[in-house]
Amino acid sequence: MLNIATIFSNILKIDPIQRQSIVSVFWQVSFTAIGFLSTMYFAHTAGASILGSYFLFLAYYGIFGMFTDGGFGGAAVKRISEGEEPDAYFSAYFLLRLVFTITGILVLLMFKDYFVGLNKAGIFDWLLLLLFVSALAGPISSGVAGKGKMGIRNTCEGISNISRVMIQVPAIYLGYETAGLAGGMVAGMIVAAVIEFRFFDLHLVNFQWKHIKSLSVFSFWLFLTSSGVLVFSQADTVLIGHFMDVENVGIYRVVLQFTGIATFSSNALRLTLWPRVSQWGKTKELYLIEESLSRAISYSLLLAIPVLVGGILLGDRLLYSFYGADFAQGYHVLIILLAVQVVNIFQYFFTMYLDALDHPQESFKVTAIGVGANIALNIILIPLIGINGAAIATLATMTLNALLAWRALSRHMTIKLERQSLSNIMMSSVVMGLLVGVYRLFVPLSNIWVTMLVVAFGGIAYGFLILKFDKKVYTEMKDIVEKVGIGFVWPGWL
Repeated sequence: MLNIATIFSNILKIDPIQRQSIVSVFWQVSFTAIGFLSTMYFAHTAGASILGSYFLFLAYYGIFGMFTDGGFGGAAVKRISEGEEPDAYFSAYFLLRLVFTITGILVLLMFKDYFVGLNKAGIFDWLLLLLFVSALAGPISSGVAGKGKMGIRNTCEGISNISRVMIQVPAIYLGYETAGLAGGMVAGMIVAAVIEFRFFDLHLVNFQWKHIKSLSVFSFWLFLTSSGVLVFSQADTVLIGHFMDVENVGIYRVVLQFTGIATFSSNALRLTLWPRVSQWGKTKELYLIEESLSRAISYSLLLAIPVLVGGILLGDRLLYSFYGADFAQGYHVLIILLAVQVVNIFQYFFTMYLDALDHPQESFKVTAIGVGANIALNIILIPLIGINGAAIATLATMTLNALLAWRALSRHMTIKLERQSLSNIMMSSVVMGLLVGVYRLFVPLSNIWVTMLVVAFGGIAYGFLILKFDKKVYTEMKDIVEKVGIGFVWPGWL
């Protein structure tokens, strides 16, 4: 039998980055599974229009939330992680966040009549409440992250997402529609903040102008960069809502969420590496930074590449089986957005490392160019080819961003890709694709169970191939499994 106490004890002995990444991956997998199931329920029960209204709500929250944060959240994580006067930096950030949020809420109330869509859906007040709650929950989360407790932060983020879904599902069942979805978002954030506060060890203290100035210098560029990233990620949603209808917003965003399966490992590593890279940059440990980047990219592509191949072969049937006939028309969008997720791995890690190494102004320059191109292409392509145009605009500008970010980061460090590992990933993915393609050629995917069977077959085949081809991945996975001590006997024939 499994000894849970022993397993947890063994996990704590693992290297901090590996341990925190394992925790993050666990919650990524857990929430994505729950999120997929709940979205399938929402799609069949509420329909694309209700989901479209909710995704617009999230887009507006992201935009207004960025302005109420002002970029100070990322700056606070950076300064706290450096270990010098963390309480003072946290206190300065907390006050700034509260002032910005109250000001933002007052401005929104003044212009309430202009938000016709939010008022019509009955969720404008939910937006105000969510902004206020985030003003309290955000600093707690930033403080925990700045202290390097990424396992705690990732766990609480998972709890927030799961709590949200647990409230949203009965709300939709009871007929609360978009308001029920928005209310679940607020409740999930509150639950996570309460739990995370138990592990929070910073204190409110008197701070000086130098602390605000230090945060402001870093946050200025980080705010501009984050705003650009936010516009980059939400421009397509807002412009689809402008040029088309909320049903198309729902289809596009559901497909985008579906492609999130390709980002398990990259999301986990992003959250874990930020404070570590910041510390290494402070202590001038460049070799650790370069090694971490190369491994992070390899481990991210370890999942993203086979998911892209699988999406090309099975995406049409998966969308139809999971979400219904209305969403199956998003197949071509799915393929494009899966390619976006692959490119985004490079773009995000390059810009993240620029920020963590205290070069946010260069990250902003890269992002600003991408944002301008993204908005222009969306305005041109969405009226011409609909949601496919939005996906193409995102892919084109994400590629541009990745190239510019690579050029900027290469001025400060050597960017080394693990070519052998990447070659092994590509070879394993191609072989898996051939096997799945032959399977589909002879076995009609007539229902969801047959479709899931071929998905499982492809996953097992790829897992076997990558462990067989890549000795580095094999060794590291074997080492983690043996350290955790879950009673799994590692097969000697691999």
